[in-house]
Amino acid sequence: MRLENKTVLVTGATSGIGEVTAVELTRLGARVLVVGRNPERAGRVVKKIEDQGGAAEVLTADLTSQAEIRRMAQEVKERVSQLDVLVNNAGAFFNRFQRTPDGLESTFALNHLSYFLLSALLLPLLKKSPSARIVNVSSMAHMTHHLDFGDLQMEKHYSGWTAYGRSKLCNLYFTYELARRLKGSSVTVNALHPGFVATNFGRADNSLVSAVFGLLQLAAKSPQEGACTSIFLAASKAVEGKTGGYYVDCRPVRSSEISYDEGIARKLWSVSEKLTGLG
Repeated sequence: MRLENKTVLVTGATSGIGEVTAVELTRLGARVLVVGRNPERAGRVVKKIEDQGGAAEVLTADLTSQAEIRRMAQEVKERVSQLDVLVNNAGAFFNRFQRTPDGLESTFALNHLSYFLLSALLLPLLKKSPSARIVNVSSMAHMTHHLDFGDLQMEKHYSGWTAYGRSKLCNLYFTYELARRLKGSSVTVNALHPGFVATNFGRADNSLVSAVFGLLQLAAKSPQEGACTSIFLAASKAVEGKTGGYYVDCRPVRSSEISYDEGIARKLWSVSEKLTGLG
């Protein structure tokens, strides 16, 4: 589907599948707001897009900080009158327990709460579009995990892989619950697994985990392959009007059975509202 006169925002768009998603959506005619923590890297992506005849702009924000998310969302509202696609792509793996400026565990804050808060703040702009889409990048890593509301941020017993898997499960609870709440509106919301992609993901330190990720990536998808499903959900006519789905390789599939528990989704929603000051 051509995206002329459409405005798209992509988080984590300065490298990997986020960068590919941003570049390819401009090739379909979209104006893309490139969100990154590093302004120089974001500027590099925008220049790449502009050199190819596309339209893009830089938005700088550290999405582990709720103040930064709110500032950036306000900047979006000042720049555009409506938003047609929001791609929540930014995410990371933290092998060690870390706290954000808000005192929250970093994996949970970046991989889940940034999706939750940014989507809520930009929803008025999305509702102005006759047909808007929210695309949430999740992962098959959610499959063997469940949430522990007694230690949701893993402050008692931290494991980087468990924290990551749970955050990706949160993406699905959020996607399915938001789809239910937006039923009948002009906004659809879907999630996806991009595959295991050859990027810098999981290689932020010199730990054994970082070394393992490096070895696994020898057999990983390229960022171009990994971005295909994000681009599909953002632009394809095949998913026009479809909401509350989970996609792998551009096809709808079932996520874990526990991810469809509406009671857990509502509870997570309530906790997320309190932690972001929206409740």
